[in-house]
Amino acid sequence: MPKPFELGDWVLLVPTDPEKQQRWIAKVGEKFSTAEGVFDLGSLVGKMPGATVESHLGQKLFAFRPTPADWVLHAVKRQTQVTYPKEMGYILVRAGVVPGSIVVESGSGSGASTLMFAFAVGDEGHVFSYERRPEFSELAQLNVERAGLSHRVTFKVRDIADGFDEREADVVFLDVREPWLYMRQAMEALSDGGTLVVLVPTTNQVSETLRAMQTQPLVDIEVCELLLRHYKPNPERLRPEDRMVAHTAFLIFARKIAR
Repeated sequence: MPKPFELGDWVLLVPTDPEKQQRWIAKVGEKFSTAEGVFDLGSLVGKMPGATVESHLGQKLFAFRPTPADWVLHAVKRQTQVTYPKEMGYILVRAGVVPGSIVVESGSGSGASTLMFAFAVGDEGHVFSYERRPEFSELAQLNVERAGLSHRVTFKVRDIADGFDEREADVVFLDVREPWLYMRQAMEALSDGGTLVVLVPTTNQVSETLRAMQTQPLVDIEVCELLLRHYKPNPERLRPEDRMVAHTAFLIFARKIAR
């Protein structure tokens, strides 16, 4: 059952004007400022999601509970390219990431994929996130902490050339520049029947990865990219948005066969 907002809850703030695309995430109880005035988010205490909050200038915003996609798009502080929800949604269902899953990922980057995995595995599962650069690992940890999911993630600052500590992981996710160099390490960490997921931006990286996969106990290999085009939500002039995020990455999936 939906619950009313409490002090300290995170909220997604959405303009009442459907033409405006900007979104914000803030905490109930804070003072939140935009060009349309100062919003006292303490006034949301006791109200249900979907309620409005009004600024001192009389402007209004809708308040909702943020979804995992909202966190990635509107809250993650980034220094690296993030994995978009359009890719992460397919990764989660294709790789079978569910409550209780054990996921090993590299690299942490800004923590966008870490967040999505952490939401999906629940308190019964766990995410082990490897990152070679300490400053990126620290940023990813900050983003995961803001979402209140630190207890589901263990961060490790290490070059994965030295291998992963984990064994029998349900999913290994490689978001690194040269994933073909780490096939052995990924196989050691992945359980029989588990899924390897690789994300790379260019076709030559896909080719190199596929060559490396041929030397490993991997089957059911799939290569794809996902394109998402939004439309203007106006019934009188329905048409595509003028801009779209088209190619962001290629996804490669494969299942590990039993030894």
